[in-house]
Amino acid sequence: MDTQTHAKYEQLIARTRTIPPTPTIVVHPCDETSLMGAVEAAGLGIITPILVGPRHKIEAAAGKAGADISRLRLEDVPHSHAAAARGVELIRAGEGALLMKGSLHTDELMHEVASSTTGLRTARRISHVFVMDVPTYPETLFITDAAINIFPDLDTKADIVQNAIDLHVQIGLGIPRVAILSAVETVTTKIPSTIEAAALCKMAERGQITGGLVDGPLAFDNAIDRQAARIKNIHGEVAGRAQILVVPDLEAGNMLAKNLTFLANADAAGIVVGARVPIVLTSRADSVRSRMASCAIAALYAQSRQAIPG
Repeated sequence: MDTQTHAKYEQLIARTRTIPPTPTIVVHPCDETSLMGAVEAAGLGIITPILVGPRHKIEAAAGKAGADISRLRLEDVPHSHAAAARGVELIRAGEGALLMKGSLHTDELMHEVASSTTGLRTARRISHVFVMDVPTYPETLFITDAAINIFPDLDTKADIVQNAIDLHVQIGLGIPRVAILSAVETVTTKIPSTIEAAALCKMAERGQITGGLVDGPLAFDNAIDRQAARIKNIHGEVAGRAQILVVPDLEAGNMLAKNLTFLANADAAGIVVGARVPIVLTSRADSVRSRMASCAIAALYAQSRQAIPG
């Protein structure tokens, strides 16, 4: 694939060269894909991984991949559940600034993260952001939430929007243009997501959501295409040039992200925000570039958060 068409990720990865490698707890990297994601990110100087999982499985995966992990710290635990618990414990102890998912199920890791007593929750709702490099779109495109919150209510959506804005700003992409998506661009009681979109815009206007330019409801076409916005007579700084797309629910977001990936040749990096530390979620289907971008985005975000007083 021509890297020129995916230069947005290359720029994010390059930016990590200005910061030290981020200590990263890698939970249960017991297959070649998840282990090599961590090893390759370490090789680029993005992270310093601490591997947590059954030693024999991790070493077997390293052997199959031909990877030398002898210099990496390895925390030996008996199974994936123990790896998730130990990984979160290491974060709470200050041993790492990032958490990275290995070859365990996302639900198993997030169960430990979301624990009210031993997890990594904050006052903010945890949410997921796809950071997409779409060759046909000039902006780095955020889609949220397509992986954690299934049917978010208004309060949860406010946190989803704020999480995405904070991520966009703190990894150096500037003040974002945020489109609250629905099926139409007019407010109607027949489509509840249009009412929530209007409420989110008012919340931004009143300072309950800060740091971004928020508009909605917007249909997908008039959120990302200026001509479509002009035809509908929609004006403003967001319409036609959105950088963050806030979807009505997980199903819509998941389908949108996968459509872009498989029909528009987009890469999709994934990160969970709203917890004490950023969490890197990768899948077996991710390209090497996507895995590296996920680590780079999380590292840049973690570095920025550490630099903020308090």
